[in-house]
Order: sequence, then structure tokens, then C-alpha cells
Amino acid sequence: MTANRWARILRDLGHRVTVGQQLRRAGCDLLVAIHARKSHAAVKAFHTRHPDRPIVVLLAGTDLYGDLKKSVAARETLELASLLVVLQPVATSAIPKRLHRKVRVVRQSARRTPGDRRPKANVFEVCVLGHLRPVKDPFRAALAARRLPADSRVRILQIGRPLGDSMEGRAVAEDARSPRYRWLGELPRWKALRLLARSRLLVLTSKMEGGANVVSEAIVAGVPVISSRISGSIGMLGDDYPGYFEVGDTRGLAALLRRAETDGAFLRDLEQRVRRLAPLYRPTKERDAWRAILRELDQARLAK
Repeated sequence: MTANRWARILRDLGHRVTVGQQLRRAGCDLLVAIHARKSHAAVKAFHTRHPDRPIVVLLAGTDLYGDLKKSVAARETLELASLLVVLQPVATSAIPKRLHRKVRVVRQSARRTPGDRRPKANVFEVCVLGHLRPVKDPFRAALAARRLPADSRVRILQIGRPLGDSMEGRAVAEDARSPRYRWLGELPRWKALRLLARSRLLVLTSKMEGGANVVSEAIVAGVPVISSRISGSIGMLGDDYPGYFEVGDTRGLAALLRRAETDGAFLRDLEQRVRRLAPLYRPTKERDAWRAILRELDQARLAK
């Protein structure tokens, strides 16, 4: 999804773009690689063939908070890159200081979803949006909903494709067991975003994120966010944002869900905070960031 969005931006800026999972034989002027470890072979091959041409590498959450510590390939990618892109400013702290000069922040933009965004009146719908895989801790919201009192109107709506049979089985079982939980499976993107836009909250339960695009989508939609306290979310929402719970803390998440449902002032505060952040995630901002990166690389080329 990130690759396709960036390809559109680069085309809008007047460039020819090819998106692929492997490096093609045909030469190009610039390589943009997503994920330091997974793109290592492509980055190394491109550098070998074209040592004078620039390479831009996006550092994913698994790079920043996992692979850079244990993967020689990921660390070599950083050395070969001309510039390193991160999705939020706090991510820079996970990169060796001597490489900070290479780091550029490009926040992932989102567009406001058209149509009716009014929440349902009889339930307090909470959206969990993303593929079901362990690093997302995808059932934490469902477990938290079980702890809510009988009079709670919270309903967890989970959207996403299960990555593995165990994830699908657990989602089906939880849907059958809990009246507060519905698993909707994988939905078309437009439909998922409309459901997000009408929700009272987005809940992000991930153990790590480079900077979750669903958070920027919620911000632009004006939907308050409750998130695990991870660097990726702190870099997007701010260190003083009051909607954090500790990773894996079911009780803490349940308390925040209940407070958002019953404390109007708290919910309004969250909503006002995300609305103030919305200008940072406009498509024009992301396009301008890429324009600046391309200009910088071109100037560096001309200076050689």
C-alpha cells in the first residue's frame, strides 16, 4: 500500500515509476526500497551496478525495533542508502547517531472519507483495522471488551485478513463467543475506511509500528485513537497524548474503553487532539516531502 501511494506521488511529480518485488535488469535513476532487511538484496545489487546513483530506504517498524539490532543485512542496507525515510520523528532515535544525517521524515498522508460519518446512536463502535498477525496483538481489544460491565455499549469491529489458520480460527471463535465482538474479515478499502470514519474510536494494539497508516487515516477522519504506548504511535500522536495503554495490558485498555464510552470530556479531548494533528497528514504535505527529497538528491548529484 505504501509502495503504491508513493508511486502515485512520484508520478504526480513527473517521474516514471516501476513497482516490483525484485530489482529488474533495466537501469533507473533512483531506487526507493521499502524495508531495510527485506530489500537488502535489491539495494546491494543496485549499488553494485550503479554505485553513483541514489538509494532511498524506508525503515519499517520491524527494521527500527527489531532487525537493526540482529540483522547484518539490515545494517548494511543503512550504510548503502543515500537517505533513510522514517514515518514519524521519534523513529530517528532507533537509528545509529552517525546516520542521523541521512534521515528524513515523510508522514503517511490520508484523504478524508466522503459520505455519512455519523456514529450509530445505540452502540459505541470501536474499530480495529489491520491484518491479523502476532505483531499486531490483534485480539487485545476483544479481550478488553470482555472486561467491560454489563451495561457497556461497546462493540469491537475488527477488519482484516487473518495471516495464518490459527488467527482465523481464533477470530471465528471470538466472534461466536462474545456479543461485543464482530470480525468482519477483509473488506474493500473504501468500505473499511467508511466503517472507520463512523466509529467512535480506533484502537491500535500493536507491539511495534514504524508509523501506522491507519492512525493517519483516523486522524484525518477525526476519529479519536487509543493506542498501545509504542514509539510509532508516540511519534504520530505526541508524548502527552492521553489515550495510551501499555503493550499487552488488557486491563488498561478496558479502562480506557470504558472511560471513552462514559466520559464525554475525555472523548472530546481525544477528538480535539487528533483534529489538531490532521494538517500534518494532508496529501500535499507528503508530496512536498518527496519533492524536497528528490530536489536534495538531484542537487547532490550535480555537486559531484
